[in-house]
Amino acid sequence: MLVAAAVCPCPPLLVPEVAAGAASELDALREACLEAVRELGEVDLVVVVGAGPEPGVWTEGGIGSFHRYGVPRVVRLPGPVAEGPELAPSLTVGAWLLEQAGITVPTHACAVPADAPVERLTGLGEGLAELADRVGLLVLGGGSACRTVKAPGYLDERAEPYDVHAAKALAEADTEALRALDPALSAELQADGRAPWQVLAGAAQGAGLSGRLRYDEAPYGVGYFVASWS
Repeated sequence: MLVAAAVCPCPPLLVPEVAAGAASELDALREACLEAVRELGEVDLVVVVGAGPEPGVWTEGGIGSFHRYGVPRVVRLPGPVAEGPELAPSLTVGAWLLEQAGITVPTHACAVPADAPVERLTGLGEGLAELADRVGLLVLGGGSACRTVKAPGYLDERAEPYDVHAAKALAEADTEALRALDPALSAELQADGRAPWQVLAGAAQGAGLSGRLRYDEAPYGVGYFVASWS
């Protein structure tokens, strides 16, 4: 059953080598993510869930790199696999967070399509929660990318209310509020957390977890949240 979850955004700029001279701008976000991920150390299995261009599952480890950002940095999920399909970008950031947090428990990873329907995502979450006696999820994704005129999606007046709803749901471990996030609106606001959060909603259904919101800001006009559920 699901006993813990860490919710983090996954911009590549979290990785100092990628951010380079701007690394210090995300120090607070980076530390909040690591604090949340460290709390996953007491589980039997960690499942990393993030949006991906294509669905994919990694059950025996996996390798990701930051080469696409001009950084010769490779990260690995705990597991026996030394080669195979490269991790999706969101999962690569997740592998980096696990590495930095010192998490070495067995780890699976799952990339979910950004446009996947709600019921499919929550059903996946229910299945993930049954993989071990004590499952922890590392859930990767952010809120709207339309909070300011300089944001990737420009300014959209619907973005802030959307993020307020998402932040409240994550703070309160409110699975029904996460299920209620609209796929179409989420896509229009470029909120890449919608699909992974709804996997979490399915996994946490009936688990009786409580939530704690560690970070809620919009650097670069993108809503970033860090939460711990336990």
